[in-house]
Amino acid sequence: MANAFDPNTLASLPASEQALIRRRQQALGQAYRLFYQQPLHLLRGEGVWLYDAAGQPYLDVYNNVASVGHSHPQVVAAIARQAATLNTHTRYLDEGIVDYAERLLATLAMPGHQAMFTCTGSEANDLALLLASNFSGGQGVIVTAHAYHGVTSSVAACSPAFGEGVALGPNVRTVAPPDGYRANPEDVADRFTRAVQAAIADLQRHGLRPAALLVDTLFTSDGVFADPPGFLAGAVDAIHAAGGLFIADEVQAGFARSGSHFWGFQRHGVLPDIVTMGKPMGNGHPLAGLAARADIIDAFGSRVRYFNTFGGNPVSCAAGMAVLEVIEQEGLQHNAHVTGAYLKAGLEALAGKHELIGDVRGAGFFLGVELVNDRQGKQPATAAASRVVNALRERRILLSATGPAGNILKLRPQLPFAREHADLLLDALDAVLASV
Repeated sequence: MANAFDPNTLASLPASEQALIRRRQQALGQAYRLFYQQPLHLLRGEGVWLYDAAGQPYLDVYNNVASVGHSHPQVVAAIARQAATLNTHTRYLDEGIVDYAERLLATLAMPGHQAMFTCTGSEANDLALLLASNFSGGQGVIVTAHAYHGVTSSVAACSPAFGEGVALGPNVRTVAPPDGYRANPEDVADRFTRAVQAAIADLQRHGLRPAALLVDTLFTSDGVFADPPGFLAGAVDAIHAAGGLFIADEVQAGFARSGSHFWGFQRHGVLPDIVTMGKPMGNGHPLAGLAARADIIDAFGSRVRYFNTFGGNPVSCAAGMAVLEVIEQEGLQHNAHVTGAYLKAGLEALAGKHELIGDVRGAGFFLGVELVNDRQGKQPATAAASRVVNALRERRILLSATGPAGNILKLRPQLPFAREHADLLLDALDAVLASV
């Protein structure tokens, strides 16, 4: 895992942190991971800032879950108000879930889609695969080569990012991500389309009917690939021609993050059969779900009566509604577009100064900065990326790394992130790159 704490260095930490980490290891076991060489002990968050146990502020350029800002008062008030009134499941009539579903579906601009709610993005993707298999009669799933789609058994088997520790399903085929840095950027669309067509043919050759093409629309775990707009269209046509569905995983890319559009798929002018969503949906409250064509949901509902105890409960829907209201009222999509472009331009300027930066890419407030040991060979600078991430942490700026080699700085700040915050990041990154 990129940017993970090494338990073998525990003795180098202050005594109080050692004690808390030992308690954590004893209570939570070996599967959990901590960020940074020196883990952070955080006590509170406000806006784009996080505060540690000593009251020191950290500029958060990583946690896209609290998308409209940590502890946003409007979201907190909505949760508290509803929790003090009523919280139960979806088998009773309640206006809140209907109001929220209608407003959420309106952002998709796809008439005829309906909503289903879960608690996590993993659940949403799991449910999407059930819907796709039921509707198409197929089993085959196509994903990108380092994709991450969740932790349930079915989606973990479609998540190559887990590595060798989690086997891919025999019904899963992987395709190379739409990388315009290591290959000709003008060929991204054709290359990706041909890869999906080859994966479909391989599934069929093994007697597997394709059920779905499942992609994170900003390809965030593969290394952040947003351009050129429209490159997904041919691959979507290919899966439809084979009788499968296109599932747009918007768990990380959605809710105005790309700036130019509310949803990542909208950058490509395609209409997903199913859209999955999560993470920023409740600004930290566990809320997720999907939107699918009505005929897909009808086909599923004729065989299965869907129920999720906590998915779509009144408190969750109040949180989700507040998030949509804040994004609109505070102009946060526009801010992601404008300030994201400012930040990207600043990163490109740093690339002109520092040979370590091979590429700057992404859209809005989801940017990737690929670090390479040499620009000609484009060899991943994995160790340098780790040093940069931890050096920025020492300067109280938080981000992480992604991609198969862990050499791509992953920037995904909260939507209220302003120019002044971008300047703080750029100045710190400039100094760190000079030292590395």
